[in-house]
Amino acid sequence: MPRRFSLLSACLALGFWAVAHPASAQLVPHLPQVDLNKLEQQGLGLLQEATQLAQFQQFPLALSRARLATQLAPKAPESWAILGSLYLQANDLDKGIESLKKAQSLDPRNAAISFALGSAYFQKADYSQSINYVQAGLKLKPNTPGALFDLGNAHMMLNNPNEAIDSYQKAIAQDKAFWPAINNIGLVKYEAGDANEAIKLWKQAVLLDAKAVEPKLAVAVALYAKGDRAQALALGESALKMDSRYSDIKFLKDNLWGARLLADTQTFFAVPKIQATIAQAQSERVTQPETPEQ
Repeated sequence: MPRRFSLLSACLALGFWAVAHPASAQLVPHLPQVDLNKLEQQGLGLLQEATQLAQFQQFPLALSRARLATQLAPKAPESWAILGSLYLQANDLDKGIESLKKAQSLDPRNAAISFALGSAYFQKADYSQSINYVQAGLKLKPNTPGALFDLGNAHMMLNNPNEAIDSYQKAIAQDKAFWPAINNIGLVKYEAGDANEAIKLWKQAVLLDAKAVEPKLAVAVALYAKGDRAQALALGESALKMDSRYSDIKFLKDNLWGARLLADTQTFFAVPKIQATIAQAQSERVTQPETPEQ
C-alpha cells in the first residue's frame, strides 16, 4: 500500500520552529499558509487506505490511518464513522460508540450511523439501546432489510419472539432472497416447539443459498431429534465439512441458537460419525492458510 505524505507532521514542524524562533517586536516572520482543504483531502485519502487495509484484516494499520484522518478532517462525519466501525471490528466497543456518536453529531440524519450504533450496542449486549438506535435509523431510511434483521435479533435476545418474527418478516418482504431472516424465524419457531415449521423454513433458506451452512446444520439436528437418523447424518456431515466453525457450541450460541436447539445439537455432535467429521474438518481448517475476507 503506497504511503501518502502527511501534512500534519509539516504543521507540527512549523509549530516547533515558531517556538524556537519567536518573533521580535520589529520583525514578523513570514509563515506559509496552510491549505485546510488539502489537509481534509489528505484525511479522506487516508480513510480510503484504512478501508482497504481493513478488507485484508490489517486492523492496527487501518486504525492508525483512520485516527489520523479524524485529525486532518475532523468535520468530516465519514472519518469518525469509519474510525468507529474499525473500533467495533477490533472489539473496542466503547471507543467505537464514542466515534460513531461524534459522526452522528456531524451528520444526524445519516441512517447508516444509527444502524452502526445499533450494532455496537448489540455487541455490548445492551439490546434495548440497540433497538432504539436501529428504530431511529429506520425512521430515516425505512424498509432496510439488514437493519430490520438486526432489529429482529435484538428482540430475539430480549425474548420478544413476536416482535422478532415481525421484524424478520418485514426484512423478507423487502428482499425475498434474504435467507438469514428466514433462518432466524426458524430459530424462533424451534424454541417455541414447532419443529416442523422450523425445518420447513430452514429448508427454504438452503434452497435460496446452497452454501448456507447454518440452516443445513439446523435441519440435520432437527431431523436427528425427530428420529430421521440417516438423512440427518448426511446433512450434518455435509454442513460441517463446509464450515467447521459450526461445530463450536459457543459459535452457534453467538448466532442466536436457543437452548432447545443447542441441547439437541449437543446430542447430535455426540454421535461418533459426527465427532469424526468434526475432528477431520477442524484439522483441515488448521492446516489451510486463511484467506482475507473480501
